[in-house]
Amino acid sequence: MARTMQISDSIVIAVDPATAYDNIADVTRMGRWSPENTGAVLDAPGRPARVGDTFVGANVRRGLRWHTGCVVTAAEPGSRFAFRVQRWGVRKPALRVAVATWEYRFEPVDGGTRVTETWIDDRTTWPDAVARVFDRLATGKRGFAEFQEGNIRRTLARLKEVLESEQVN
Repeated sequence: MARTMQISDSIVIAVDPATAYDNIADVTRMGRWSPENTGAVLDAPGRPARVGDTFVGANVRRGLRWHTGCVVTAAEPGSRFAFRVQRWGVRKPALRVAVATWEYRFEPVDGGTRVTETWIDDRTTWPDAVARVFDRLATGKRGFAEFQEGNIRRTLARLKEVLESEQVN
């Protein structure tokens, strides 16, 4: 059975698309809603993210910590933000490896903005059998798609909670 290479989920958040976009595109805030990411450091801080910008993300899963080197691949304010994880490492992201692409789309709807988060497995050269073994060891699930399905659901729920509570205050 071939592995699932992409997974998405959506949620409606009672904010405008620009507010949702600005929060997601500020990758230093990602740790506020992600179950794995604990923060990020931009190589060019102090301005809105642009295509080609790079950053290092800090992550933790089941007590293991690692860093990823990422590049912004889409930065369309109020509409779409995406980045590709292209380096990995324990203390710093030194190993060049295709990992995944993360994309966020923002669509105005009644009641706010539909935010869609998509994870794309960029490990296209990995044989399925090797990926299945690695994925089970790394996630405890049958594959990264199944694992990321839960992560996306938790991220979107937390994003909604945080952004809507900030609108009230």
